[in-house]
Amino acid sequence: MKLLYRRGLCGLFAVLLAVLSSSAARADEILVANQSGNTIGEYTTSGTTVNAALISGLNSPSFIAVSGSDLFVANLAAGTIGEYTTSGATVNAALISGLNGPNGIAVSGSDLFVTNAGAGTVGEYTTSGATVNASLISGLNGPQDIAVDGSDLFVTNLGGLHTPGHTIGEYTTSGATVNASLISGLNSPLGIAVDGSDLFVTNLNAGTIGEYTTSGATVNAALISGLGGPVGIAIDGSDLFVTNGFGNTIGEYTTSGATVNASLISGLNAPTGIAIISTVPEPSSLTLLALALAGIGFCGQRKRSS
Repeated sequence: MKLLYRRGLCGLFAVLLAVLSSSAARADEILVANQSGNTIGEYTTSGTTVNAALISGLNSPSFIAVSGSDLFVANLAAGTIGEYTTSGATVNAALISGLNGPNGIAVSGSDLFVTNAGAGTVGEYTTSGATVNASLISGLNGPQDIAVDGSDLFVTNLGGLHTPGHTIGEYTTSGATVNASLISGLNSPLGIAVDGSDLFVTNLNAGTIGEYTTSGATVNAALISGLGGPVGIAIDGSDLFVTNGFGNTIGEYTTSGATVNASLISGLNAPTGIAIISTVPEPSSLTLLALALAGIGFCGQRKRSS
């Protein structure tokens, strides 16, 4: 009887561990800005809809950035940066205002770096909304997205109607120019993401994702091709998630260029910025997981000693 009871208890521990581990594996979620829909939608990385209008009432949202439980949104038409929680609550819809075509946004510690497409600048602000330097970097040419890597900023330059652009510039977070044309010859570069020593860049008109090193070397200028107006890009482990503005989809690819699902999420409304958030298990779940692991260890010891 004791043996049967012990076996049943050990089986229960094993089932509990499997369930909790499976839940932890599905922790990452996607937040995406719908520029024409004026919303932020939330989805799982497996493509399931969590809330298609997690945040609404925005004004041409462009790129977005996440810091902890905070979401920062660039409202292109309103000239503002709004702050929200990743669960959709409004913190301050106009945390920063008076901007000139805010587009890209990146967070580094307590600092926000924002591209102003109309002014050709990158401004620096605190995450509480204070201005550090509204023209930290100037003389840019239609700056779009921005990525931060340590003390470096990488900015995509789209160019203007009568002026060339199509470059990625590198600057320090203190505003010094490292290389204003670190990478050139792109085709309407918009979104950018950093992963270690690699840069992944969306080329809107070419329908491609290019891969480069942070020192400017070309790894593969068309790592992924055949896309429908790629705009935003986010990295989650070995996966790339890309918004396709023309197709109203999010596609999933590996960082080596393989297609996982070209239409992982569909039915969007001019998707632009994209970010990945990780959902941490509740303390009660962590406690249960610890008990399950302890139980499995106990069962293993009993098995070896019997």
